[in-house]
Order: sequence, then structure tokens, then C-alpha cells
Amino acid sequence: MSFTLRDATPSDLPAITAIYREAVLNGVASYEVTPPGEAEMASRLSAIVGNGYPYIAAVDPGGLLLGYAYASAFRTRPAYRFLVEDSIYLAPEARGQGVGKALLAELIKRCTALGFRQMVAVIGGAHPASVAVHRAAGFEHGGLMKGTGFKHGRWLDTIIMQLPLGEGLTTDPEPGVYPDTLYRG
Repeated sequence: MSFTLRDATPSDLPAITAIYREAVLNGVASYEVTPPGEAEMASRLSAIVGNGYPYIAAVDPGGLLLGYAYASAFRTRPAYRFLVEDSIYLAPEARGQGVGKALLAELIKRCTALGFRQMVAVIGGAHPASVAVHRAAGFEHGGLMKGTGFKHGRWLDTIIMQLPLGEGLTTDPEPGVYPDTLYRG
């Protein structure tokens, strides 16, 4: 499958909303049960990009959005400021085609360049394909939380996976260096 990666833009919102809607209604990656509308997805995109995090789109040669990925704060407490959480959503026709792998690799590259030291994946439903793409990117198993969600008439487990970025834990961050300045709390 041929595709390119670029920054997501507000013009992508109809497709982003549709991809996420399908994931909410039919999948277990998101624990939302009611898909948000385009206005809410616009607000989320604006907040993520406005806080300096990457939000990436994968598009085919005809401009069709195949998937998207973004990094965001894992939690907002100041000590977490060097940790990001990744999120990846794909259109059904893009699954198993290398799109998720490419989005994750680009997200890792950008977050490393921004100075983040750890990336965590919170994998809803312990979805095997998501676990596999993260494992292939070097993530390690960080934990299993049993029965953390109830969706589609069943209890869902959540797997945590983690990847060191850049210097990881080997050195202390320099004071005042981004993403120190990212935290606005």
C-alpha cells in the first residue's frame, strides 16, 4: 500500500472522525462507547497540537486518509512531563498494510526530537495487532490490567507497553529544556 505521512490538519477532521467512529463502534482500542462528533474531535486535535505534541496523518496517493496517530500527555502532573502516550487509529482497509507501523515510527522519531524520554502505549482490549506493532517498534511489556473496561458485552484487559526515547533514563534532563516547558499546570 502506497501512502505518505504528514501533519494532520483541520481539513482531515471529517476522515479522522469517521475512522475514530468506526473504532469506537466496532473495536476495543478506545473505551469510549459513544463516538464523539467532529466538533469534539476538532477540539481534541487543537488541544494536542496546541500543546506542542505531534499529530500525524497517513494519506494514500489520492489524498484519502488511511489513519492517524498522535502523542499526548500520559498524565498532567509535572513529574510525568517527559513521558508521552501514543494513540494510533486506522481505517479498516489500511489495517495490516504497514500504515500503523509507519505512523508509530514517525511518532517515535518526532517525540524523541522533542526531548521526551519515554513513550507508553495503553492498549485497550489487549488487542493482538496493536501489541505486535508496538513490540516490533521495540516496546516492552509493562503490565496487564485485567477487566479494566466493559464493552461489546465483555470485560476487556488493558496492556501497558513502554519504550525509552533518546537517552531514556540514562541521564537526567537538563533544566529548562523542552519538554520542561511543555507542562503548563
